[in-house]
Amino acid sequence: MIWLLVIALALAAFAVAFVLMRGARSRWPVFGAALSIGLAGYALHASPDLSGAPATGRKPEPEFAFALVDARREMMADGMRSHNKWVLTADAFARRGQFETAAGMLGNALEEKPDDAEAMLALANVLVEHADGALTKPALLAYRRAARLDPKGLAPGYFLGLALIRQGQLVEARQMWIDTLATAPADAAGREAMAERLGRLDALLLQQIQMSQPAETPAQAQPTP
Repeated sequence: MIWLLVIALALAAFAVAFVLMRGARSRWPVFGAALSIGLAGYALHASPDLSGAPATGRKPEPEFAFALVDARREMMADGMRSHNKWVLTADAFARRGQFETAAGMLGNALEEKPDDAEAMLALANVLVEHADGALTKPALLAYRRAARLDPKGLAPGYFLGLALIRQGQLVEARQMWIDTLATAPADAAGREAMAERLGRLDALLLQQIQMSQPAETPAQAQPTP
């Protein structure tokens, strides 16, 4: 029920903005970002009752930090998972919200093994969290490197899409997820979960479009004689 209220409020705000600010397109990113607060967590969590993702400038809630690590492990193929002690320790710090410390440990892991795909992806994620949800240039670079290290995996594209959602770039995130699913093998780890979350994103985008359309008046609904 919490998620229904969050999403309803976000969509309602978007609809009001559409009516009051029609034509002021320069202000749309602000309202897209508001909508993304609820949407990012909804896309990440398998359970819609968990707390949502933090907006840029807000500290992440503990449930989100835990879910971020668990989802990364879920999306990694067995052969691509890292067993580096630095990664395991970094995850423990990330779960406590100590992202700067986690980033330093992941740097150690990558110094030992530069082609560790999961360590690179984990670094991208904690860089986003350390920036309070902002997709910084270093984080974007880390996501791209993770994708090169794991070209058949879904995880880099999935988490980059999640980061885009948190910037309010919902359409770009959707395309990222579609492209990632299209190029990954049919048996890629996490495919079912990612496809299900893409469905959630599509459903909420459809709601956004429907609420932005002006309601038909009774006069408009009458058939032409």
